[in-house]
Amino acid sequence: MTSKRYIHAFEEGDGKNKMLLGGKGANLCEMTQIGLNVPPGFVITTEACLDYLEKDRLPDGLMQGVLAAMKEVEKKSGKLFGDAKNPLLVSVRSGSAMSMPGMMDTILNLGLNNSTIKGLIAQTGNERFAHDALRRFIQLFGKIALGIADEHFDAAMTAMKRQVGAAQDVDLSAENLADLANQFAAIVQKHTGKPFPEDPYEQLEIAIAAVFRSWNGKRAIDYRKQFRITPAMANGTAVNIVTMVFGNMGDDSGTGVGFTRNPGTGENIIYGEYLVNAQGEDVVAGIRTPKPVAEMEQEMPEIYRQLIELRNRLESHYQEVQDFEFTIERGRLYCLQTRNGKMNARALVRTSVEMVKEELIDKKRALLRVDPVMLEQLLVPQLAPDFYGKPLATGLPASPGAASGRIVFDADTAEARGKAGEKIILVREETKPEDIHGFFQAQGILTSRGGKTSHAAVVARGMGKPCVSGCEAIVINDQARSAVIGETTLHEGDVITIDGSTGRVYAGEVPTVEATFSAEMETLLKWADEVARLKVMANADTPDDAARARAFGAMGIGLCRTERMFNSTDRLPIVQEMILAETTEERQAALDRLLTIQRADFKGIFKAMKGLPVTVRLLDPPMHEFLPTAAQLELEIAHLHHMRDSIKALEELPETLKLLNPRLYQQYADGLNKLSMGMKEFKDNHLEEDVIHKKEKILKKVRALSEVNPMLGHRGVRLGITYPEIYSMQIQAILEAAALCAREGLVVYPEIMVPQVATVEELKRIHGYVQRLHKVVELTHGINVGVKFGSMLEVVRACLRSGRMAEDAEFFSFGTNDLTQATFSFSREDAENKFLPSYIETGILQDNPFEVLDLKGVGELMKLAVTEGRKTRPDLKVGICGEHGGHPASIHFCHEIGLTYVSCSGPRVPIARLAAAQAQLRK
Repeated sequence: MTSKRYIHAFEEGDGKNKMLLGGKGANLCEMTQIGLNVPPGFVITTEACLDYLEKDRLPDGLMQGVLAAMKEVEKKSGKLFGDAKNPLLVSVRSGSAMSMPGMMDTILNLGLNNSTIKGLIAQTGNERFAHDALRRFIQLFGKIALGIADEHFDAAMTAMKRQVGAAQDVDLSAENLADLANQFAAIVQKHTGKPFPEDPYEQLEIAIAAVFRSWNGKRAIDYRKQFRITPAMANGTAVNIVTMVFGNMGDDSGTGVGFTRNPGTGENIIYGEYLVNAQGEDVVAGIRTPKPVAEMEQEMPEIYRQLIELRNRLESHYQEVQDFEFTIERGRLYCLQTRNGKMNARALVRTSVEMVKEELIDKKRALLRVDPVMLEQLLVPQLAPDFYGKPLATGLPASPGAASGRIVFDADTAEARGKAGEKIILVREETKPEDIHGFFQAQGILTSRGGKTSHAAVVARGMGKPCVSGCEAIVINDQARSAVIGETTLHEGDVITIDGSTGRVYAGEVPTVEATFSAEMETLLKWADEVARLKVMANADTPDDAARARAFGAMGIGLCRTERMFNSTDRLPIVQEMILAETTEERQAALDRLLTIQRADFKGIFKAMKGLPVTVRLLDPPMHEFLPTAAQLELEIAHLHHMRDSIKALEELPETLKLLNPRLYQQYADGLNKLSMGMKEFKDNHLEEDVIHKKEKILKKVRALSEVNPMLGHRGVRLGITYPEIYSMQIQAILEAAALCAREGLVVYPEIMVPQVATVEELKRIHGYVQRLHKVVELTHGINVGVKFGSMLEVVRACLRSGRMAEDAEFFSFGTNDLTQATFSFSREDAENKFLPSYIETGILQDNPFEVLDLKGVGELMKLAVTEGRKTRPDLKVGICGEHGGHPASIHFCHEIGLTYVSCSGPRVPIARLAAAQAQLRK
C-alpha cells in the first residue's frame, strides 16, 4: 500500500484543501460536515490523478481503497452496488482546484447493467426512464472511457427514430430504448472487441482512469492556456464518487438549480428554476419548461421551506453567493453541489455592499471579493446582453465599450460629420497624433494595424472611447473610401458596431446599454480609498478629460501630455509654422502664439483639478509627428504639378482642333473645365505656385527631420535642449497659468516633468530653465507659485543613475511603456502584431509585457531606481504613468516597492482604486 492517502470520505475530507480534493470534492466534504443533506460519497485526490498520468496506470492499492469506500457508501445509502433488487448507482465526476466547466469528463448512472436495470425500474416506477438511462450510460461510457466516437451511437439513434417514425429522442418508447441499449452494447463490442462491461466494479475502475485522463484532454489543456491556469493554481483533477439520487420518482420528487441571490442584479432573493418529477437532463434537453423557484412555495411548501433553509445555511457558511444544484427524491431534499456563484459586475458590487450591511462579511472581504477588472463593465457602454450576432471580423480589444456609427476614413471628415451631429466610427490603417480632432468627434476607433498599446488604443482609453485595433482582416482603401472584410465591402457612410471589450466588429447598429455609477459602486470605492496607501491619479490632457477623471475619483493628474494640445485643427498650423521656421525669431513668433493657447489649457486643467496635483510632461514626440508624411506630401505635390501642367497644355491647344475634330475638342474642353474648377481657388488668388512651394518646403523639412529610429531619436528632453525656446514657452505657460489661478483664490499644485532623460546633465539643464522662469513669473505676477520639478524614468540609464537624478528631481514617474520597449528592445506595435502572441502561446513569455508589468526586468529597474533615489532624497515622490498604471497585478507590484501613486486613463481610475486597496489588504 502506498503511504499517500488517496481516498477521503465526505465526512473526513478537508473542505479547505481544494488543491488536493478539487473544488467540487472539497465543497461536498464541507457541506456534509456542516450537516447538509449530501448524497453519500468520497473523493479520490488529485495526487492519485498525477500518479496515474505519470505511470499510465492506477496507483497501487487504489482500487482496494475504492472497494472499501464503496462498502461505506452502501451502508450510508442503504443500497448495494451491483444489486439487482436495490442497486446503488453512482456518478463519477471530475473536479479540479480551479473551476473548468465542461472541460473534463463525468460519467453518470454508473453501475447499470442488464441486471441492475430491473432494480432501477422498481425504484423509479418508470421503465422508459430506466432504459433511457442505460442507453445514455452505455453511450457516455463508450465515448469517454472506451474512446468510441459519438457518431456511431448517433447513427444507431437516427436509424431507430427513422424506423419508428419518431421526430425526437423523447418520442421513443421504453421498448425502443431497450432495443437501442442493446445496439449500443453491440457497437462497443464491435469497436473494442470485448462485450460492454457488466461488472460494476470493472466499470468503476475504467471510469476513474478515464476521468483522470481527461485532465490532459485537448479542451482542458486549451482552457488552461486561455485562462492561464498554472500547476500552482490547479494540478490534476480529483474524482468524486457520489450516490445517484433521482428526481423523477413521482410528484414528490424534482430537480433544480439555484443561486442564493440574483446573479444578474444582486437582489437578495433566492433565484433559480426547478422541475417536478424530472431529472436534470430534462431541463437541459428542453423537454419541459422549468418553473421559477418562487412557484415551489405554493406547489411544494415544505420542500420550499427546506430550500430557503439550505440557501441561508450555504450563504452563511461560505460568506459568498452560492450557485447550487439540488434534487428532491421522494420528499427529501439533497444538495448535490455548490460553488461560488458567477455574477456580473453590477451584482458583484451590490452584493459586496449589502452583505457588509447585513454583517455577513466585513469591508475587507467585500473589497477582496471583487475582481477590479470587472469594474470595466460598469464604466463604459456595453452591447445589449441579449445580442448574439455574428461578427464580420475580430481584432484586438484595445479599449473597452461598444459603439455604433457611420464609417469615415479620415479625421477631418470625422470632425466635420461629428460636429454636425452624426455618430461616426473613425476607421484607419493606423492613427497618428494629428488625427486627434477626429477622435474627439468619433464614437469609437477601428484600425487594421497596431496593438493594445498603439496610439489609437492609448488615446481611446484615455477618452473612455471603445477601440478595436490590429483588425488585420480589414483591407482599407482610402482612395476608394471603402474597406473590404472577406466578401463584405463597406463604404464610407455604412453603419458598423465595434465592441472594444471583445475586439469584434459587426455590420449595422447593435443596441448598447449605457454605464451608470451606482450608489453601491460609490460606497465600495469609498471603502477602497480609506484602505489604500497608493494614491490613484489620472492621465488627462484637456480640461474636459481632467473633469471626467475627477468624477471617476482621480486624486490628481499624474500625466498631462502637452503634445496632445497641439493636434487640434486650429493649433496644428501654428505648430507646423514653428517647426518650419528658419530662424529663432520666426520660431519664437509662432511660440508666442502657442504660449497664449497653452496657458489657457493649463489654467482650465488646474481649475478642474483645484486642490489636487497636476503633473505636466513637457513636449515628448519627435517633430516629424506634427507634419504630414513624406509619401503623402509627394503625392499631393505630384497631383498639383499634374493639374497645372494639364491646364497649361489644354489652354495651348490650337483652335483648329475644334474644326478638325469637334468631338475630341469637346472632350478636351470638358477636361479643361474640370481641372480649371479644381484649381480655381489657387488661380483666382494667385496662390498656385505658393501652395506648391509651401508643400515642397514642408517636404524638405520632413526629409531633414527623418530618422532611422525616431522613437530613439530627436525627442523629449533632447528637443528641449536643441530648441530651448520650445520648453521655455511651455514652462512659462504652466507657471503663468498657476499664477493666474492663485490670483483667483484657487489652490493649485503644478508639477513639471521632463521626458526621455538619460543623463543628470540633461535634467540639470532643464531645471535651470524652470528656476529662471519661476523667478520671472514671480516678479511679473507678484505671486510665488509653488512648483515641483521631476523626471520621467523611461530610459534604462536614468534608472541606473537615479541616485544622482534625485539631487535635482523632487519626483520620479516611470513611463513603463517606453521603459519596457527599451528593456526588451521591442517595438511595441510591431511586437504585438508579429511575434508576441506566439511567444506567449509557446511559453517564451508568460504575459505581454506591454499589458502586464515585467517584474523580472522592468520591475528590477524600478526597484533599483526607487531605492537609490530615496537614498538621496528620502521624501522622493515616485509614481507610474504608463499603461501599467491601471493594471491590477502591476498595481500590486507598485505597492510592494513603495511607489507613492499610480496614474492611468480616466475610465480605469476606479479599477486602480480598488486594486490599490487590495494590494494593501493582501500585504
